[in-house]
Amino acid sequence: MTVRVRRVYEPPEPEDGVRVLVDRLWPRGLAKDAARIDEWPKAMTPSTELRRWYHAGEASYEEFSRRYEAELAAPDAAELLDHVRTLVQEGPVTLLTAAKSPEESHAAVLLGLLD
Repeated sequence: MTVRVRRVYEPPEPEDGVRVLVDRLWPRGLAKDAARIDEWPKAMTPSTELRRWYHAGEASYEEFSRRYEAELAAPDAAELLDHVRTLVQEGPVTLLTAAKSPEESHAAVLLGLLD
């Protein structure tokens, strides 16, 4: 089982396996054909409200993580998370994000839940 997080702006690599975009919004300035995205489970991404709240600088990463994990318990998100877990069991998966600091983003929360 291999799952990792990379910035979506980095060029695809053969060892990426299934490339899963984990951002709700399409990354700025990135052509869809150049991104080589295999899956885009939008319902598994943080809600707009949570994303805006966190990016406004009003919250700690720990509080953001807790709230995001609570959102992931919703039926649609949980179903998509299970789907990604299945992908991880089948081979390498790369979670892609446009976040400037992936290690303190929703992608890191997902990595922790999938790893």
